[in-house]
Amino acid sequence: MALIRLSEVLTGLAGHVVAVSSEAEMIFRDVVIDSRMVTPGSLFVALRGEHQDGHAFVSDAFARGAAGAIVERPMEGYVTLSSTDCWQVADLHQPICMLVPDAMSGLQQIAAHWRRLHAKCKVVGITGSVGKTTTKELVAAVLSRCYETVKSEGNYNNEIGLPLTLLGLANSTERAVLEMAMYDIGEIALLANIALPDVGVVTNVGPTHLERLGTIDRIAQAKAELVQALPVEGAAVLNGDDPRVRAMAAKTPARRVLTYGLGPDVDLRATDVSVRGLRGVDFILHYEGKALPAATSLLGQHSVETALAAAAVGIVEELTWDEIMDGLADPDARVRLQPVRGWNGSTILDDSYNASPASTGAALDFLAELPGRKIAVLGDMLELGSLETEGHWQVGRKAAETVTTLFTLGALGRIIGESALDAGMDRAAVHMAEDKEAIIAGIREVLDPNHVVLVKGSRGMAMEEIVAGLMEENEK
Repeated sequence: MALIRLSEVLTGLAGHVVAVSSEAEMIFRDVVIDSRMVTPGSLFVALRGEHQDGHAFVSDAFARGAAGAIVERPMEGYVTLSSTDCWQVADLHQPICMLVPDAMSGLQQIAAHWRRLHAKCKVVGITGSVGKTTTKELVAAVLSRCYETVKSEGNYNNEIGLPLTLLGLANSTERAVLEMAMYDIGEIALLANIALPDVGVVTNVGPTHLERLGTIDRIAQAKAELVQALPVEGAAVLNGDDPRVRAMAAKTPARRVLTYGLGPDVDLRATDVSVRGLRGVDFILHYEGKALPAATSLLGQHSVETALAAAAVGIVEELTWDEIMDGLADPDARVRLQPVRGWNGSTILDDSYNASPASTGAALDFLAELPGRKIAVLGDMLELGSLETEGHWQVGRKAAETVTTLFTLGALGRIIGESALDAGMDRAAVHMAEDKEAIIAGIREVLDPNHVVLVKGSRGMAMEEIVAGLMEENEK
């Protein structure tokens, strides 16, 4: 985490330069929104959430060593600075509170200012309905072969997480790879205004968040905000196999547009895809008349498009082919479909991070390619709107074609099970449950080294609890 001076924090909040005397200047060692994460010298931002108000934890933050806090109301017993007195700073002693109308906006303003102070660092923004996180990881793996690179950690992909990532920029940082999520129109535009992306990657447009946005076209409109925010000298990296993404080429001011995919009419193409089970995927990469053998540690045929997106960013950022290929093969970039050792020598494919009809279908296709007896544990896929029933029904039919035994979790998961039965799957092989413990117990009874178990569902279903229950005790 970078060291941020008080004067820079106040300048970000004020929107103009705020001078602080050397005697009053202090340095914040990191910025946090959870008082439990405070270390000596932290700046704590008191955000108001649906269930908790950060102001209730300001005292705890200071007790843990925070040097300052951004607050929306005066906190009794602490020195308070505010814009109404023009941030008058003199003879300060820690800790201090900085009073703002809205703490989240304050966090975003500081991050935007910090980003602009690090203009030499190029930002790669990544969005899409499916595959954002894996693409972010692989792009960062590629760029780190040549540049000092930071990336969004975990689910730091929204109006809170993205500013926190940007506040980690240091003078030595050369590239930042930021995942950009959205629930509605205007949210990616906000993130882009904070981050000022130089390169924009759009992986695909699908029904994720359809419940909120209503139509696929509105989802495409929201995703296009990333490429619309690019500078003229920037670059848009677009999935040319997705018509809605490909159409975004006409919406960006960036002079350079690089399309990728499996189709014949893209700039960067893959052919001769060979799935190597749990070892990854091989393919031939085609670009400007060159045909190059390539491989990725990611699992499943669908991961080739992720590898192409990362390679395209490497091309835009002028990496050598050796650097690009080395990054694509990085095993640490694998965040989805993680194979872990399961109970009694079985293999568990942990794909519990999130789910949509497209990603679940791709995971089932990969499961079908593996040897052994195949079990799928599939939970509700959330926020599909009008495609909710159809999406779960499609997954159920795919499951009937690919797995030996099916377990479902949740009310929507039951649609998957009913669809599998309708497709002809043996009733004894389909188990529809509302209880995770029952699923864990039922599967552990039959597991042996010949079994492979896929666990997948939306983040709200906490499917990782099932993964933990199916792992060998010494693997947890």
